Amino acid sequence: MERIAYFDNNATTRVAPEVVDAMMPFLREAYGNPSSMHAFGGGVAKKIAAAREEVARFINADPSEIIFTSCATESDNTAIRGSAEFLGKGTKVITTAVEHPAVLQPCRRLKADGFDEVELPVDGVGQIDPGRLREELKNSSGRAVVSAMWANNETGTVFPVEEIAAICREAGAVFHVDAVQAAGKAPIDVRKVPVDLLSLSGHKFHAPKGIGILYARRGVKFRPFMLGGHQEESRRAGTENVPYIVGLAKACELARLGMEEESARIRAMRDRLEAGILAACPDVRVNGDRSRRLSNTLNVSFEYIEGESIAYHLSDLGICVSTGSACASGSLDPSHVIRAMGVPFTAVHGSVRFSLSRYNSEDDVDYVLEKLPPVIARLRDLSPFGPGKGGVTTYE
Repeated sequence: MERIAYFDNNATTRVAPEVVDAMMPFLREAYGNPSSMHAFGGGVAKKIAAAREEVARFINADPSEIIFTSCATESDNTAIRGSAEFLGKGTKVITTAVEHPAVLQPCRRLKADGFDEVELPVDGVGQIDPGRLREELKNSSGRAVVSAMWANNETGTVFPVEEIAAICREAGAVFHVDAVQAAGKAPIDVRKVPVDLLSLSGHKFHAPKGIGILYARRGVKFRPFMLGGHQEESRRAGTENVPYIVGLAKACELARLGMEEESARIRAMRDRLEAGILAACPDVRVNGDRSRRLSNTLNVSFEYIEGESIAYHLSDLGICVSTGSACASGSLDPSHVIRAMGVPFTAVHGSVRFSLSRYNSEDDVDYVLEKLPPVIARLRDLSPFGPGKGGVTTYE
């Protein structure tokens, strides 16, 4: 393989060298348990406190509102199930049809446990209707938990989180936001957008896998998911993952200081990639809200062929892309996000996601634009579908 052109940054990102450097002392000499009474452990506890302050600064929260977890999946489960179970049966749980499985599955488990669960539909660009949410809250019993993502992991579509937050506050509903894909790509301010609970994952913005946070606004009540010791003010038991917490804080600092310039550069590359694909490949559609979209994400459907075949052929050329959520990559079913948007039958199986990061270059874009069109042409030649081939030739 000549080279790697990595365009799967919504699945995971390269750990920043600065993050690795920040972590190393806590993998070597500063190995004390932060809960220990001796000074050696106490010194480590101070580093956790400093990391908590940096993470809080990243989203404009108070340090006491930051809970360190193992990942966003844990944070999502804690927020959704913990708050619904605290409120008790009769609580209405509202989410959207395009959420990550880490949100959809806890909501559906609550439904199986007797809670009233609703999944709001989206339109053709993946946006929800805030008015529909308002109506669902009016029809609740007065107790509700709403979970909606800040930005979609597959299409990059950005939800109107400020409006959703205002609707939830007016109705007295608990509002949880899965902000995993937005972190490091768009500013997050929990004072400007008054969410109650918010989930982040470090490995989506150049921290290592295995560390996440749950922001819990002061006064918000939930039932802890991890039981045991007193860590995280008894909100999440378990000895703290010190090196990864420190690494996450460094990643937050890097993102906070460089986000504006970095996003502009990445957006320009993404837009050039998009324009090049549309110019070189016929029968292609862009999925998602192009007017409200993350700067790094491009989801396109190539009609009459399968996204899995495209991804495999590109992989042989050293180009890394995705056909949907990394958590669903073992499934051959079309993406639930693309299906929920009503993408036509001829295109629903052919969706491919390109997601960029600070480590992508213009050369990477050139390489994709050189190698992708022949792959698409070859797969179309092999496909039994398409115009003039006797297969499906029109949208249905």
